[in-house]
Amino acid sequence: MKTLDQWFEEYAVSHQNPKNKAIHYVCVPAIFFSIVGLLMSIPSVFLTNLLQLNQPIIENWAAVILVFVLFFYLRLSVTMAVKIAIFSILCLVINYYISQFVPLWAFSIAVFVVAWIGQFYGHNIEGKKPSFLKDIQFLLIGPAWVAENLFSKK
Repeated sequence: MKTLDQWFEEYAVSHQNPKNKAIHYVCVPAIFFSIVGLLMSIPSVFLTNLLQLNQPIIENWAAVILVFVLFFYLRLSVTMAVKIAIFSILCLVINYYISQFVPLWAFSIAVFVVAWIGQFYGHNIEGKKPSFLKDIQFLLIGPAWVAENLFSKK
């Protein structure tokens, strides 16, 4: 099993160009945010009955899946798991409020598409393929890499 630093080293190989990095600092969190919104848009009748909960932020597929995602990060680093947990909670709360004004699924799809266009544009500038084409786990390393680069004192 790779360490978080080993994942970051490998991820950084295709993220050297300053413009590509800047694009990733915006688009990676936007993609994560939009996926949370899409998951929140899935009807949760099954979860409501299974969990017997009445909390709109807890009784959705996003919250359930994020628990499993956090286990991935926890294996790598407790500190990173806490950072991602905080961001995940923010995503849940903000998406909940967005859903009060617009169809969340439509908003999330729009953000998802625009952010992926940005990602591929950034990799075009970089001249290297996205890391997730080599290993799907890089889709979870991207948000951690952004958090590490934006909020660490390295």
